[in-house]
Parts: sequence; C-alpha cells; structure tokens
Amino acid sequence: MRHAFRMTMLALAMAGGAEGAEAGDDPLAGHLWKSRILVISAPAPEDARLRAQREALASARAGAAERDLVTLEAVGGGAEAAALRRRLNLPADAFRAVLVGKDGGAKLLSAEPIPPERLFATIDAMPMRRDEAQERRR
Repeated sequence: MRHAFRMTMLALAMAGGAEGAEAGDDPLAGHLWKSRILVISAPAPEDARLRAQREALASARAGAAERDLVTLEAVGGGAEAAALRRRLNLPADAFRAVLVGKDGGAKLLSAEPIPPERLFATIDAMPMRRDEAQERRR
C-alpha cells in the first residue's frame, strides 16, 4: 500500500496537477515551495539499499511530516523513474538518495541510504527551515 501511495505521489508530481505548464517538464514542480523531497533512486525493487532507506524512513514519519518532507522513488526503468533521474542527473544503474529543498535544488546526495538523523540535521540547518520553526513558536 505504501508503494502505491509513493507511485501515486510520483504520478501527481509528473502530471503537475493544476501547477501550470512547467509542471509537466519538471517532475518536482508540484512540490516547489511546498515540500522538501527525498528522491530515492534504485535500479530494481530488490535493491538492498532501497529497502534500507525505506526502513529508516518508516521509523521517522513524524519528523518527516514536521519538516514537510515527502519521498519520491525512481525505481526500475519506467518513464517516471527516468524523468526523476534526468531532473537530478542520477545514474539508472546505481542507488542514490537526494534531498531536494523547497526551492528545487539538491541539498544532499548520497550513494548510500541517508539516516533520518542526517536528513533532519541537514534540513534543520536550512535558513527556510529555521524561519519555519521560528514562526511555529510564535
């Protein structure tokens, strides 16, 4: 079920919804200025690093939600996976995890699963996140 949700999110990002014509060109456009994105790319669903990244994230849902972090997967060789990889210059034959900021720029790239603590520390150090945290305290 979680995989179906991720694929739905990916399809929505690819379609762009009502975000305008640019959204069809950029699979991340629907998230710009709304969400931070962890893009997980793996050559196949059986990839051990893909499984490890999914497991690490499953234990950190509350922290991810608090930081407006969504996850998109580029797994296998489908058109949606290829579009995400093209957008972020990722190889199709290797695992990669990329943290993308609300501005659409890559903030962290790893060839290994990224522990939630590292993701959250990276996000929490971003100026926009510090501003968000300050606003929530008011």
